[in-house]
Amino acid sequence: MDRRSSKLRLLVGVALTSLGPAIPALAQSQEAATTLGDVIVTARRTQERLQDVPISITVYSEEQIANRNIVTATDLGTYTPSLSVNQRFGPEKSSFAIRGFVQEPSTAPSVGVYFADVVAPRAQGGTTSGNTAVVGSFMDLQNVQVLKGPQGTLFGRNTTGGAVLLVPNRPVDSLEGWVEGQAGDYNMWRAQGVLNVPVNDKLRFRLALDRNKRDGYMKNKSGIGTDNYNDVNYFAGRLSAIVDLTPDLETYTIGTYSNSFSRGYGTRIAVCNPNVTPASGGAIFTALPACDQIARAEARGDGPLDVDINNPDPYLKLRHWAVINTTTWRASDTLTIKNIVSYQEFRERASFSLNGDNFTSRFPAGLPASRFPNGVPFSYILLNPAGDGNNSAQSTFSEELQFQGRAADDRLTWQAGGYLEQSDPIGFSAGYTGILATCTNPSILACTNPFGSGQISASATKFWFRNKGVYAQATYELTDQLSLTGGIRYTWDKTRALAQSTRIAPQADGSFVETCNDVVRFFNGAPGVPLVVTDQAQCRFQPPAEKSKKPTWLIDVDYKPTDDVLLYAKYVRGYRAGGINMTSIGLEGWGPEKVDNYEVGVKTGFRHGAVRGSLNVAAFYNKLSNQQLNVSAPSSVAGFAGAQPTVNAGKSKIQGVEVDGVATFFDRLRFELGYTYLDTELISINVPPIPAGAPYSALIPTAVAGGPLALAPKNRVSLTGTYTLPLSDRVGEVSLAATFVHTDKQTITQATLPDFREVPATDLLNLNVNWNNVMSKPIDLAFFVTNVTNEKYPVSVGSTYNSAGFENLLYGAPRMWGVRLRYSFGG
Repeated sequence: MDRRSSKLRLLVGVALTSLGPAIPALAQSQEAATTLGDVIVTARRTQERLQDVPISITVYSEEQIANRNIVTATDLGTYTPSLSVNQRFGPEKSSFAIRGFVQEPSTAPSVGVYFADVVAPRAQGGTTSGNTAVVGSFMDLQNVQVLKGPQGTLFGRNTTGGAVLLVPNRPVDSLEGWVEGQAGDYNMWRAQGVLNVPVNDKLRFRLALDRNKRDGYMKNKSGIGTDNYNDVNYFAGRLSAIVDLTPDLETYTIGTYSNSFSRGYGTRIAVCNPNVTPASGGAIFTALPACDQIARAEARGDGPLDVDINNPDPYLKLRHWAVINTTTWRASDTLTIKNIVSYQEFRERASFSLNGDNFTSRFPAGLPASRFPNGVPFSYILLNPAGDGNNSAQSTFSEELQFQGRAADDRLTWQAGGYLEQSDPIGFSAGYTGILATCTNPSILACTNPFGSGQISASATKFWFRNKGVYAQATYELTDQLSLTGGIRYTWDKTRALAQSTRIAPQADGSFVETCNDVVRFFNGAPGVPLVVTDQAQCRFQPPAEKSKKPTWLIDVDYKPTDDVLLYAKYVRGYRAGGINMTSIGLEGWGPEKVDNYEVGVKTGFRHGAVRGSLNVAAFYNKLSNQQLNVSAPSSVAGFAGAQPTVNAGKSKIQGVEVDGVATFFDRLRFELGYTYLDTELISINVPPIPAGAPYSALIPTAVAGGPLALAPKNRVSLTGTYTLPLSDRVGEVSLAATFVHTDKQTITQATLPDFREVPATDLLNLNVNWNNVMSKPIDLAFFVTNVTNEKYPVSVGSTYNSAGFENLLYGAPRMWGVRLRYSFGG
């Protein structure tokens, strides 16, 4: 038995032993509940009491979302120990990871995000986009539920790591609402409002609006373009309506819209290679200019949150709208039929410097000055949309029909259904990537090529996704205490794509020559002399479609010795679909990966006495096989740039313990706890052979066998304490709250210097002072501070050292403070 397994077993034993009645009650993250029955979740697609669901869940109420200042997906990841966030391209474009299940570039998400039971919009741009909680979706929510572990039987598409459920507030039958204003440092201001209107006893509406703006905390010292990055600037609106067509037939429609128009993210160059030589490949262009940029920053006295970026007009524009209809028919006392249909569109336009540079050329000795002049300003890699198009644009239609019922004197509860998802491109998702080309506006090709090696890669893609599934799950109560649950889902996935890819090279005389990209030429069987094109359609190619079909299943045994104690053990099979590599030859597609999850858990609650709450513990072991990994594929052919395809090459184990809890003492003092211990290991990498005819010299893994998985800190804990002052009702309710979050160091990538493969451990402290019902008026006042100690900490790494001779870091938010004022009416 190895040492890590012994440690895991010890932790499980200690956690389970701690469930004895002598220990004060703790509970899963939730509002200040007077009884456990107050928290209702939909983790099994029906409303159930939190403590009755055999799933490890963290729940945030509307009050907790406000007190923790959760605005984006990144904020949610700050407080949930099992939930990590990949912020490589900024907070608005982040992706989730749960229990170490990450989303590699271009792969499908491992964590499904659902708003009102509908999966997040698909998108397939050149960088991470879509498939997550869209900007503005955290306003006016009933709760957020983070489900940990595979959820594929009931939720389907790509939930090997888990699922995040955003549950909006429904229209109610009273005239009520609220307006709220916020203000704070970094010129932050936010205005929100909700209006609920019952038209009559059959029709009611709810309108929610959110306008949020804050300056960026990364200060740009270049004097070019914007003076700050990592800002917030969005508008979101939601209109929902419920119509009771008959006493047993209800239709619930939601329309949402969000528009984010920030300046995007900025990174800081942190290290360079000063020893490049003429034989150092592409690094001869960038390593020494990066050293000069670092020297400028040191001479200015720049801090970690200062950047030096020369993009003249950076922006990140994300636009999303959706219509969702849920129609529920209570056909009888034992049968309910529900239909969920949705249509949504997602668009992204972005201009950003991929690595945060502001370079002036300086070359190692021994190169001809005529081709390699010193002192020329340039950018390394600038990404822009192609003309007036979008970097990513996709529509998604989904349809789900559910049947839910009871039988055998209510001992059998069951549900079954079918799911269809169809996602189509809205034109080409197209972008220009300027590499070593000095461009004032790459979208109109106003570029020069000072070193004779610059180019603009013009890439345009269309993706079509088809997902179908049928499922059934049932729970049978063998006795009043013992029940058995079984579920199965069969899923069909198909992805096809069309691409056109050209390379635009600025010439010395100011003209441009556009040729088909290397991939196009190889794919079409013409790897020789580049074809000069007059129409980009000449450079289209269509890789083979990727198809897969797999079952997923669940077997669960529950034992409830009392109403407030649940013990469960389950085995779950999870599945994540394959995809298409658009920039590789012979490795155009990768297949699905699968996970086998074994989990045991205990949920226990205490309802009575001076101390109330619950403690929930889960221990899990996962075997991940056919794992989707990125590999580096250097070129074996002159003039071919190589690739970084995804392949099925990995085998990993993921094991750990999760603890969630809350304890309320004498109705005044409440503690909320979340803790995760993760032990992850990439056991082996079995890289496939290079396909015959493929222009690669090797396939080199970007991960390391025997090492931990990315975004999987070994220990992570979140602890919130709230004290409510013993004041008269005439004064109102005043509470003081503090949240502390510790995160161990975690691996980000293996494809860079050893010192930059991990981000360091962090200790973050947030404070809140809330004064509700001020002087018995419907007014709430709050003051908050996030990152009280003003810790400066990197959250992501650019992974550029091996190719470009420098490394850059993206930093998390510093200390911020603000005040909130809310006025409520009606109700």
